Amino acid sequence: MIGHEKAQEGTKKPMQPINQLCDVVRETSFAVHRYHRNGHVEKIYENALVNRLRKQGLEVQQQYPLSVFDEDGTLLGEFFADLFIEGRLVVELKAARAVADEHVAQLLGYLRSSRIETGLLINFGSSILHVKKYLMTEQAA
Repeated sequence: MIGHEKAQEGTKKPMQPINQLCDVVRETSFAVHRYHRNGHVEKIYENALVNRLRKQGLEVQQQYPLSVFDEDGTLLGEFFADLFIEGRLVVELKAARAVADEHVAQLLGYLRSSRIETGLLINFGSSILHVKKYLMTEQAA
């Protein structure tokens, strides 16, 4: 099983601040939505977003396995992030009419269990793109 620490190995370029990284993903998502609109399956948006982010020089992993830990640090298994960007940003993609509570809970569960602090929930399924950033802090865990 692969922990998120592995994704950072071998990275030689300086890391941009997480807020800047989120802004790049958000802006690129808007461009994808503007071109493709709503109506496609999630995988189309995933591939389009990955293509455009990689063209910008970002390291993007699709369906990336991330380790899930219990509170005492015991490894429990893994989940697959739709996108894992620059070894520190989990992106959960949807192509639904609206974002549901379970979509938010899914991303927050991923962040809490994997001990990754920042995630984006992006829904391409409606006529208006939905992008929201979530942070998992010590208090929120």
